[in-house]
Amino acid sequence: MQSRPRPKRYVRKLAARARMRADLGPPVGPELRPHQVVLRPVVTEKSTHHSTRSERVSARREEEGLPPVGSSYTFEVTRHATKLQIKAAVQELFGVRVEKVCTQQYMGKHRRYRQKIGQLSHWKKAIVRLHHEDKIEFF
Repeated sequence: MQSRPRPKRYVRKLAARARMRADLGPPVGPELRPHQVVLRPVVTEKSTHHSTRSERVSARREEEGLPPVGSSYTFEVTRHATKLQIKAAVQELFGVRVEKVCTQQYMGKHRRYRQKIGQLSHWKKAIVRLHHEDKIEFF
């Protein structure tokens, strides 16, 4: 049983990862403009709660000596968009600083109409965390 990774192996692994990233090249798919990447905001109870997080948490984190946390906003995005494209699109469209982007793929649900069975479209959700000083006003 090893307690830690061997440094030579770890260095080789990091070099292999860097080579793989270099081999990937440009993103697959068409060139997307910012308004084509971000389709619409997802307004649910949970996403609204996350968007007001920095106001609720900032005072408590200051007392504990921790850095402030920005609010998170949820968007439906194009299925082919990467995290870097989503970050650039939100920064350009809303004029804010993005700290982190998390994405989730959703499979379309099966729906029945009379005797026929159909399926809703697959979609992608992006949760974008902003800098603690920035804010997006939707309404």
